Amino acid sequence: MSILLLSLALTGCGDAAKDGAQNGAREKPGASNKNSPQGGQAAKPKAVGYVVASQSSVPVVTELAGRASPYRQSEVRPQVSGVIRRRLYTEGALVKAGQPLYEIDASLYRAAAAVAEANLQSAQANADNARVQADRYKPLAAIEAVSQQEYTNAEAAAKQAAAQVAQSKAQLQSARINLNFTTVPAPISGRIGRSLFTQGALVTANQADPLARISQLDPIYIDIQQPSADLLALRRSLATNGVVPAQAQVRLMLQDGSDYGEVGKVEFSEVLVDPNTATVTVRARFSNPEGVLLPGMFVRARFAQSVDQNVILVPQPAVSRDPKGAASVFVVGDDDKAESRPITALRTQGPDWVVTEGLKPGDRIIVQGTAKLRPGQAVQPVPADAPQRVAPPGAASGPASGAASSPDRQG
Repeated sequence: MSILLLSLALTGCGDAAKDGAQNGAREKPGASNKNSPQGGQAAKPKAVGYVVASQSSVPVVTELAGRASPYRQSEVRPQVSGVIRRRLYTEGALVKAGQPLYEIDASLYRAAAAVAEANLQSAQANADNARVQADRYKPLAAIEAVSQQEYTNAEAAAKQAAAQVAQSKAQLQSARINLNFTTVPAPISGRIGRSLFTQGALVTANQADPLARISQLDPIYIDIQQPSADLLALRRSLATNGVVPAQAQVRLMLQDGSDYGEVGKVEFSEVLVDPNTATVTVRARFSNPEGVLLPGMFVRARFAQSVDQNVILVPQPAVSRDPKGAASVFVVGDDDKAESRPITALRTQGPDWVVTEGLKPGDRIIVQGTAKLRPGQAVQPVPADAPQRVAPPGAASGPASGAASSPDRQG
């Protein structure tokens, strides 16, 4: 009897546990529906930060390779032949125009000048004698004391003697010039390089090698090589796309990556295209007071050749690109819904993309809160970088909470 009662009790407990489990399983979906957005309040619009698009004028900056060349350069050459007696300058020093640089042995040229001077004196004496004789014959020819032919011959001899004097003067002047050329002066002011001939070397007036080279380095030229295709595209933009010329100021980046500091100015653009490189030379002038730039040095030149007046600047974080590289941004539509807008952005200006197509002034471009944003999603737009209201600790989150009125800055 006791065994029968124990079996009935265990059976009743098993049935009760089974019914309780089934009831719990039926109550679980109900509890989930109570906390879901479908069963409770609707999802709130996502807060995003925006900026208003406006047209800007942006310079079209070009960066090209350039090479330094001296403002002036001259080769020091001898104009007479002889042996170098002395070098009168320090290699690598600054020299002034007219400063003596070399002294050539002047013995032969000094003697030639003395001979020319003596010949002049002899010619002058002959000229004086011939003139006196011609003057004496003139009154005698008038009274027919001498024949007219004799007077004519005397007058011709006097004129020939005067011509001989002029010729002797020219020979003397030439001899003195050659004597002066024995001292070789600096043709221009600048920094002189090493001497290619030493004391005791024989130099000639027509030799191929110069004695030294002088370069004027302040100011200095930077020759920039620009592809002719880029120059053609620039001229077409100036003619059709609302692009205007810019003041051609140039900045330089040195070989170590540092900025040169001085701002240069474009002097001119070459009128010929180099057939070997298909480039056009653009020459800029820079001041070089410290001598940092040296002839032959390679640099990177940045300059604006034109200004694009019909562009819109968009912060770089707001622009996204698909796998093919096409750019797009999110804008706030009229019904406060996110709208994906394809744009054309081929270059940057500082922290912004330069947008030439796809946007118009007045568009509200979403720049904050773009993470997981989908086209057509309802948004709560606020000006970008608006102050964020922080709720006090323990306050319930709701429509009045500060988190709902500030954009997700991680986007």
